[in-house]
Amino acid sequence: MGYWGILLGLALEVIPSEIVLAYAGYLVYQGQINLIEAVVFGTIGCLFQQIILYVIGLYGGRAFIDKYGKYLHIKSKHVDVTERWFQKYGAGVVFTSRFIPVVRQAISIPAGISNMNMVKFLSYSGLASVLWAILFISLGKSLGENWQNIYEKAAPYTQPILWGAILLMIAYILYKSLTRKKKIQG
Repeated sequence: MGYWGILLGLALEVIPSEIVLAYAGYLVYQGQINLIEAVVFGTIGCLFQQIILYVIGLYGGRAFIDKYGKYLHIKSKHVDVTERWFQKYGAGVVFTSRFIPVVRQAISIPAGISNMNMVKFLSYSGLASVLWAILFISLGKSLGENWQNIYEKAAPYTQPILWGAILLMIAYILYKSLTRKKKIQG
């Protein structure tokens, strides 16, 4: 399905995004699709999924997740954690959460529940999604015929990104905590 397969695969995420994007990289390697267009369609697919989850949070709230979350592979406890992070530290966690497994999808729900500004939500999500798509499409392309080994080959790249995202989130949380204390004291 080419570009549309990438978009749909990521929007529905029945298969993990890492695999869909690595396969897209393999298609780039074979010359069946273009790298730039693969990244664009990959980013749009990721954003569609996040918009769907945002809208579920906005209109369905916690009740919807508690009842139907299992069908979306999102557990209430994941939403609990991301909701606390979101409420306590603000919109910046939307970006850094995109690089943390499970939290990557779950963060969009509390963003919707709290009615986060859609432009800001799409900006943070879009930037992270572009980086994610570039990483895995590039890895899939460089692996070529061995693209199926993506988890094994991606670990040296994704581990530093994961740790970087965690450190960035910690820095952001510290910043928000310190500025909140200054506002209370001042």
